[in-house]
Amino acid sequence: MSESAASNSPQKILLLTGASRGIGHATVKRFSSAGWRVIACSRHAVPEDCPWAQSAEDHVQVDLGDPADTLRAVEDIRRRLPHGRLDALVNNAGISPKGPGGARLDTISTEIDLWKQVFQVNLFAPVMLARGLLPELREAKGAVVNVTSIAGSRVHPFAGAAYATSKAGLARLTREMAADFGPHGVRVNAIAPGEIDTSILSPGTEKLVAEIPLRRLGKPEEVARTIYYLCTSESAYVTGAEIEINGGQHV
Repeated sequence: MSESAASNSPQKILLLTGASRGIGHATVKRFSSAGWRVIACSRHAVPEDCPWAQSAEDHVQVDLGDPADTLRAVEDIRRRLPHGRLDALVNNAGISPKGPGGARLDTISTEIDLWKQVFQVNLFAPVMLARGLLPELREAKGAVVNVTSIAGSRVHPFAGAAYATSKAGLARLTREMAADFGPHGVRVNAIAPGEIDTSILSPGTEKLVAEIPLRRLGKPEEVARTIYYLCTSESAYVTGAEIEINGGQHV
């Protein structure tokens, strides 16, 4: 493609949930540096002192734990897409409730209403967003990336039962979505981070480093680079995959 043709192409757009910290924040920086417009979803309004110039235009306030509000947000997002195109959707938002003192919530101690809340945010919201925005993803021949977890494939010392099973479900949902969205030209993949060095690490995570073959925690920007790969033409024939990003912890 010539430079003039490239300059006439519409700016690529990413819709990202869970953008405010850790992996999400690193993902915003990675895509923005490549010239993408990033529309972020959050339960909170944009702070008045937010330094991001496009913060109001590119921020959608939504409670992903509320199905009705999630569907309302789909229409809000659609109105923000000037060419009726969405190049990528990254479902990064997730909740992992803890017990008193940060205790792990197991299958016995987790209240049913909490199970429902976790599954709504971690599993149902991703498919609601992707299905609701399928016309825009189809128009762009776009990509969906679901952020799962190493906790989805094993009992984790910190991640609760509801979180772990919702992430396992999201991994399987990725496979189903890849089969269903593929004929529309939309690729659907997942990444499964392990122990990533963010502000939300549970106390004691450093003890797990000895069990990781690379002997270190992952960096948010390392995860963001893999997300970027899955949203670009570099991965044009990759769909239905789940990429482990854990320094070999899964082996």
